[in-house]
Amino acid sequence: MNDLSPLPIATACDPVTLEIVRGALRATQSEMEALIERTAMSPFIREKKDFFAALFDGHGKLVVGSNMPAFGDILAPILEHYPLGEMKVGDLYWYNDCYLSKGAVSHTPDQVFVAPIFAEGELVAFAHSWAHFNDVGGLRPGSLSPDCVDIFQEGIMVPPVRLARDGQFNEEALRIFYRNSRFPAMIQGDTRAAVAAVRLGEKRLGELFVRFGKARMLDAFRQLIDRTERAMRERLRALAPTGEYRFTDMIDSDGQGNGPIRLRYRLSVTPDRIALDCSESDDQTPGPVNFLMAPQVPSTVFGLYLLGGDPENLMNDGTVRVIDEVTLRPGSILQPKFPAPLGLRGVTLMRNVAACLGLINVATGGKAPAAHAAYVIWYLRGQKDDGNLFLMSDGIGVGYGARPTADGIDAVYLVAQENYPAEFLDSVYPVRLRRYAINPDTGGPGRWRGGCGIIREVEVLAPEAVVSVRLDGVKNPPWGVAGGKSGGPGRVVINPGRSDERLIPPISDGTVVRRGDVIRLETGGGGGWGHPFDREPERVLEDVQGGFVTRAAAQHEYGVIIDVDATTIDRSATDACRRKRPVSAMFHRTQYADVLT
Repeated sequence: MNDLSPLPIATACDPVTLEIVRGALRATQSEMEALIERTAMSPFIREKKDFFAALFDGHGKLVVGSNMPAFGDILAPILEHYPLGEMKVGDLYWYNDCYLSKGAVSHTPDQVFVAPIFAEGELVAFAHSWAHFNDVGGLRPGSLSPDCVDIFQEGIMVPPVRLARDGQFNEEALRIFYRNSRFPAMIQGDTRAAVAAVRLGEKRLGELFVRFGKARMLDAFRQLIDRTERAMRERLRALAPTGEYRFTDMIDSDGQGNGPIRLRYRLSVTPDRIALDCSESDDQTPGPVNFLMAPQVPSTVFGLYLLGGDPENLMNDGTVRVIDEVTLRPGSILQPKFPAPLGLRGVTLMRNVAACLGLINVATGGKAPAAHAAYVIWYLRGQKDDGNLFLMSDGIGVGYGARPTADGIDAVYLVAQENYPAEFLDSVYPVRLRRYAINPDTGGPGRWRGGCGIIREVEVLAPEAVVSVRLDGVKNPPWGVAGGKSGGPGRVVINPGRSDERLIPPISDGTVVRRGDVIRLETGGGGGWGHPFDREPERVLEDVQGGFVTRAAAQHEYGVIIDVDATTIDRSATDACRRKRPVSAMFHRTQYADVLT
């Protein structure tokens, strides 16, 4: 098992070897990510798991990588400044500059580290890690605030630089970087973790090249990319026959009084070409919900849908190739001009995912999932009793849209990340977690119910602190499909049920709280699929018993009458109620230009 002696060299990778290499690449990616998780110091990385690792071929084409729908061409910004022929063993490259990388990363906390890998004296591959660093300077602790009006307020920008040459680090560059953070020890630890993951990928790929030989490994890379492309094209064309499809989705606000902001997409499919036109989307905003979307991003979204659960194909450059052209308009919400702020781009990123699903629904007559809520980010900043600064940056899950054959997933934070454990919050920050539960009735009613959001309630134990929050989908909640209804919205409440109870704006900063105050965050749910009256009464009863649906909503939305003890369905009353079957619209609102039927 551990014998890494070279196998007989072949010019092509046979099917059996190809599967071994594919499994080894996935294992290497997983091992790199496990290393980041176990050694990083930032809770946003260690607990929230806001990181990814990837492997590329020697030309910078992704072989196995991220399922995060936010990245562009990771290697291109580096290759603009450092030619392949000048790279050496031990080199390491680094950047976080969104505009110079043309959206390869899309807000300043995201740090990219890349190392070239050599075999038989030739550059054959690259190892890469990406992670969200919790504070890189800027206007507010955490670097991301709805108050930012340009990217200079969102922390230090690092252009593509060579961080190490022949294994020797440029410590001066790192000292400048650390100096710009309010929590330098934390990002020093995160840097070490991210770099260690890259070095591990470098080692593991080197072992594979020794074992299988350069020729077979390079051919394996080519085959894996081509195989993904073929699968993607076949599946997308099966879903979207020749024609033109349009969809529009909306963001509530930019946090500075501007909105709604529309994403308008047109997908054109011909026998020879697939093109996506996003140029009709609204203009960039003064507030930081702008998303510098790289052209590769929509293909990644389609890849997540089309390759989901596929054990044979990797997320790689074959995914990117499936859309022949993506049209973006400079100055729009999806292609803002420098130095527009980008910090809260997660709102628009997630609406972009929903809009792409909307296009698939239009093309298929409603055979794709309904829309999801955008994951919620909030900060609590202040001083502990001992005078030390603290920054609690918390991400909270939401409900995802129902599918044509299943309910939506409850309490999801983005793609592969997690909510902070209750024990972690209480032990690290000056807060006490009072409640952590499913937010009932937020899942959009339907034959298949949308996923529900979360209720997260904390008591402040610090003398004073400031709340910053990013929550979307209040005015324009996630849509449903095929008669399913919209998901329920979220909200943020200070001191719920008390005489001093107050709502705060869903995208806001600067709300002052003091010791004893309670902050309740309620996140939204995903849209439903199909008419709610087609849902089996037994499923509705289970939802009521599980706390996902209230008795009142069971009757009003699903036409199911349940006794006070939530143990029995009143069959005759339910039948009578369901005979008055209402017309169920996909949306609870009429602002959309394109509505599914």
